[in-house]
Amino acid sequence: MSLVVFESQKQIHCAACRRGPLRRLVRESGVPRCLDCADLGHLVYLPRGDAALTRRAREASSLHAVVVRRHKGRRRYERQGLLVEDAALARAERACLADADARARRRERDRLRRAAEDVRFAAAFAAEIRRLFPGCPAERAQAIAGHASVRGSGRVGRTAAGRALDEHAVSVAVRAAVRHTDTEYDALLMAGVPRFAARARLAARIDAILDGWRAEVS
Repeated sequence: MSLVVFESQKQIHCAACRRGPLRRLVRESGVPRCLDCADLGHLVYLPRGDAALTRRAREASSLHAVVVRRHKGRRRYERQGLLVEDAALARAERACLADADARARRRERDRLRRAAEDVRFAAAFAAEIRRLFPGCPAERAQAIAGHASVRGSGRVGRTAAGRALDEHAVSVAVRAAVRHTDTEYDALLMAGVPRFAARARLAARIDAILDGWRAEVS
């Protein structure tokens, strides 16, 4: 288990020493305490972002704590960084500097590999669109596949179903593309029309386009 330190977004004071407002705090039985009173004041903060440095600093530190902050919109706590011993961080930084070139080369190899995988996947996605919608122009199929399959986008092409080229997932991507490109859906949203009302208003037109694309090309 990891010790957890919270980044405070409120005016909170330590229940023991009354110091505050606290930027970071520990909760013991629901009671807020500053890092000094929780015996964590000697640790230094390492923000997230460098996975190798974080891993090495955590492994080298006999005491460490995860720093989290509550994201109001997502209603969950998200990791912000790590508190580690100063000496452990220094050792981790030296180790990272020593193999920086090797790690850079590995990152470049991984980047090229992912890029090649993305090209192959987008081509397969476009081919599946053309199979399901043979009337869809080839350039539109490629554009839809490229948009839906962007790595890290969270779009339907990156879901498990999308990566498996599930027919429903592919159809959802095509329908979304038609909605945004071939109708005034975006304009309706900008005019304040609720999303589901706008979709209902345009459903028949979108269905007609998709039915035309489903027809075999003569």
